[in-house]
Amino acid sequence: MSNNNSKSTIGKNLKKVRQEKGISQDRLSKLADLSLNTIVTVESGLNPNPTIETLTKIAQALDIKVDDLIKK
Repeated sequence: MSNNNSKSTIGKNLKKVRQEKGISQDRLSKLADLSLNTIVTVESGLNPNPTIETLTKIAQALDIKVDDLIKK
């Protein structure tokens, strides 16, 4: 039931916000206390449905709302 249009919405939003804030994937993984692999798979769309815990950690690290990651 996944609508994986080339790249996940979450992945696209994550990449956009991360780049706007000038944060590398490696730095984000440390800020969010997640593995670099987790950040890469979410951002690349390989994991289009990350857990809410993962999304919350990423959103907090980027100082945004989870909604900002999942909105179309």
